[in-house]
Amino acid sequence: MTRNALKEMSRTREVKLGHFIVEFATPGIGHILKAAGCDFAFFDLEHSGFGFETAKSALRYFEAAGVPALVRVPANDRHFIARACDIGAEGIMVPMVGTAAEAEAIVRAMKYFPRGDRGVALGIAHDNFAVQPAEQAMAEGNARTTLFCLIETAEGIDNVDEIAAVDGVDCLWIGHFDLSQSLGIPGQFDHPDFLAAVDKVVAAGKRHDKALGRLVPRVDEGIRLFGQGFDFCCYSGDAWLLRDALSSAIKSLREGCKS
Repeated sequence: MTRNALKEMSRTREVKLGHFIVEFATPGIGHILKAAGCDFAFFDLEHSGFGFETAKSALRYFEAAGVPALVRVPANDRHFIARACDIGAEGIMVPMVGTAAEAEAIVRAMKYFPRGDRGVALGIAHDNFAVQPAEQAMAEGNARTTLFCLIETAEGIDNVDEIAAVDGVDCLWIGHFDLSQSLGIPGQFDHPDFLAAVDKVVAAGKRHDKALGRLVPRVDEGIRLFGQGFDFCCYSGDAWLLRDALSSAIKSLREGCKS
């Protein structure tokens, strides 16, 4: 496993299967995902309540297990983006990307000279505290950082082709609930407006040869979406998976133990 695994994954259209971490940042979490066969981890800072110190530790857990991780930052803010890169995130996911100009600004925040103007701090977590020439370290950092743009607003749909065209955008990821809300049809994933928006994202990804990603709650939906072109498939989340599995077992036990 190289430290550029997510970048390499984003360049193929083979299926990549992962899991969403929103609750359990325990030392074993990386190895649990690895043992389950996950190709990547999606670590959330937007809705989880995790802070950057927790994320920094979790990234080491994933790295130790050989599971590349993308980090969703709390907001489209230069400080959050650059800090996530500095603590060692290979992949950065940014919420509610609405325009090509926003996407370009995100790329600049993630990349060192000559592609961007990310603040330079070398010999820290993102380059494994190594001593190496600055030019080499910065080039390696630029090659490693992988951008997942969350398309989850009506504005993002309107501009998705221009966003996909930005050099440095590696994946278009649909935030389905927020997108449905922005379209005025919350949770109506079969609505013609939602389906048309999804089709527009898929078309932009294929036109510009960018990866496509989704969070999926069910196996059958993940298979269907892969057939549509979504090659990054993130299956469920830690809290929901535990809740549902435990609920099913407890229900079965309770029924079986009735006298």
